Amino acid sequence: MQSPQLPLIPRALNFAGRQLERVGLQPIRLDRDAILAGARRATELDDFGDDSFREGLDRLLLSLDEDAQLSVLGRYIARTDIGHCLENRLQLVDWHKRHPEIGRGEIRRPIFICGQGRTGTTILHELLALDPANRVPLSWEVEFPFPPPERDTYTTDPRIEACQKELDGSERLVPDFKRMHRMGARLPQECVRITASDFRSLIFTAQWRVIGYTQWLTHEADMSSAYAFHKQMLQLLQWRCPAERWIVKSPGHLWCLEDVLGTYPDALFIQTHRDPLHVLSSLSSLEVVLRKMSSDRILLSEIAQEWSRWCSDSYDRSVDFRQKGMIDSSRIVDLQFRDFISDPIRNVQSIYDQFGLELRPDVEKNMRDYVASNPSDRDGKHVHRIEDTGLDFAEERAKVKRYQEYFDVPSET
Repeated sequence: MQSPQLPLIPRALNFAGRQLERVGLQPIRLDRDAILAGARRATELDDFGDDSFREGLDRLLLSLDEDAQLSVLGRYIARTDIGHCLENRLQLVDWHKRHPEIGRGEIRRPIFICGQGRTGTTILHELLALDPANRVPLSWEVEFPFPPPERDTYTTDPRIEACQKELDGSERLVPDFKRMHRMGARLPQECVRITASDFRSLIFTAQWRVIGYTQWLTHEADMSSAYAFHKQMLQLLQWRCPAERWIVKSPGHLWCLEDVLGTYPDALFIQTHRDPLHVLSSLSSLEVVLRKMSSDRILLSEIAQEWSRWCSDSYDRSVDFRQKGMIDSSRIVDLQFRDFISDPIRNVQSIYDQFGLELRPDVEKNMRDYVASNPSDRDGKHVHRIEDTGLDFAEERAKVKRYQEYFDVPSET
């Protein structure tokens, strides 16, 4: 595939930055102490809570410098995004301190959608969000959660427009991205955006080439603090805007399903499945577009090799989790992409039936209308080929054989 190109002004900015770097000048530094100080000034707060977040922050900053090959625009985006994560952390700690009743809010039987990316998790999350009994974290409230949302103004909050403007700005930088993954202030957001403020999150892996950080995250990091932070955020969001149950999603959960249970012992799971080679091809193509925002040095083959390792590891861990028998099978729904796409509403009904929930006729109708008005190619078709990745087809198929056989996942490629 052809690498996407940024608009003229960002390209000119990056060119100027490269000239400065050649003479030993770095206009934007990713200095931990400076970023921490900036977050304190912006919020006028200084309590970050549990210090465990600092290990992830340090590893991320190191990997951004050593691995990511960031452009000047990329360094600006990274510094801004990390600063925003820290500001959210400071404010969440502060709200819980000033209002301890927030932390006493119960989260009963949350539903975790934990399929790998490109397996239908996004449209499934959007459909489930149409049920008023379900509470999903929307993009605007995850991006701007303070003060916590109110039920009476939930659909008219001015932060919705502010969030949409930010998303529109990102879309102008990488217009091809909406063909692969639609974004919107009123659409559900993934958990990786929440756990980013604990600096244990695959959101950074998706945004930037952070090899060292991702190795630590998926093989060494203690994820308990990330899910503790996750729960505190959900408690804050539901405080003045509650519903019967939370439904959240992220492929990142696949690496740490046991940690999810450590924080949410009564959690329910929906795991979506699709041919892993198709997933890998699609993810790699998406990453080329997404990372272009922050780096001028993008190689599809390199990205595909990275995600091949990480995805196959996540599949094996999901099999390990099942074989350990840690929870009853009645608390897990396996959803094959092929079946779900052929009849989404029938599959949604099967989820409700297995978890003992009621799918009201009016909600079902809204879901059917939503499917009809939001085809997968609404914003254009996402074209990708596994052949373009340079990976060995037979080797890749062998890596995921155990997963495909265990969950009876058909091959598409």
